[in-house]
Amino acid sequence: MRISTPNALLAGCFCISAAYGQPLLVSHAENADYHSVQQAIDALPAEGGKVRIAPGIYREKVKIAKSGIHIEGTGRKPEDTVIVYGDGAIKVGGTARSATLDAAGDDFRLDNLTIQNDYALNPANPPSQAVALSVTGDRDVVTRVRLLGAQDTLYAGKGPNGRMSRQYFSNCYIEGHVDFVFGNAKAWFRQCELHGIANQAVVFTAQSKAAPDEDSGYVFDHCTLSADPAARDIALGRPWRSYATVIFLSTKIDAQVIPEGWREWDPGKTNNLSTSYYAEYRSFGVGANPSGREPYSRQLTDAEAGRWSLRVFFGGATDWLPMESYGWKTKQR
Repeated sequence: MRISTPNALLAGCFCISAAYGQPLLVSHAENADYHSVQQAIDALPAEGGKVRIAPGIYREKVKIAKSGIHIEGTGRKPEDTVIVYGDGAIKVGGTARSATLDAAGDDFRLDNLTIQNDYALNPANPPSQAVALSVTGDRDVVTRVRLLGAQDTLYAGKGPNGRMSRQYFSNCYIEGHVDFVFGNAKAWFRQCELHGIANQAVVFTAQSKAAPDEDSGYVFDHCTLSADPAARDIALGRPWRSYATVIFLSTKIDAQVIPEGWREWDPGKTNNLSTSYYAEYRSFGVGANPSGREPYSRQLTDAEAGRWSLRVFFGGATDWLPMESYGWKTKQR
């Protein structure tokens, strides 16, 4: 398995009240107050609070329903602190139930650690969706986090009762193969690396906007797409629902993406590409192919790309974002 993390590691200013008291510390140390992440989450008040996790491997499932929860690894780098479990949808009765960490509360913050679903690493397991991180709250921020899995690694989706969720991912490393960033949310990814692992098919995204008036979509800004040499049939995305919306801005495509870039959900049975919004702006690298892309996809002009800037995308409501998102001059890698 390839282990990687982006080079630019910037700390954000998280918008969580300091009035919640001292952070709770999770550690394997014998005298620690909490030895599991879930124990610490359960001990926080209803209004939320902060949990700091000491370096180590924590094999457990974590479910977070409270709002205002901030989880932070205390190691020097994200690899130092790992939350891992191995549930698959086929065994637990649904994709969402397979998540190693399920965060449903608003104003959730996750920083400087690794979330992994290692279901696919057991050769005795039948193929199945196996989510590492499920994020369905509003105003959620994920920074310097490694998400490791295979099929359906990151679920970035709607909140309770179908409410649209706003989410921000920065300096993250996300790996998987089929549909490994999926769901229906209003999510922005900045300087993240999406890495396709060895498989007969790799699909980076499966966004699921279901109606033209839904305010959702995935935007990837100055991200990198990479893949193992043994990864095959690599696509930027396929539309899980009829109005899937995915935009890549100034993306470095190091993977050997299929020339058309995008593929149909179920070729010969669905016709979602004609109604989806798939677009690129100034993609570069070995997988960039503006002239050969799927005819229904778009190559954006400067003016069109401006419609997908951070502030426009979130409608000017950006006070919940970390400080790094304001005026940060992104770098090519």
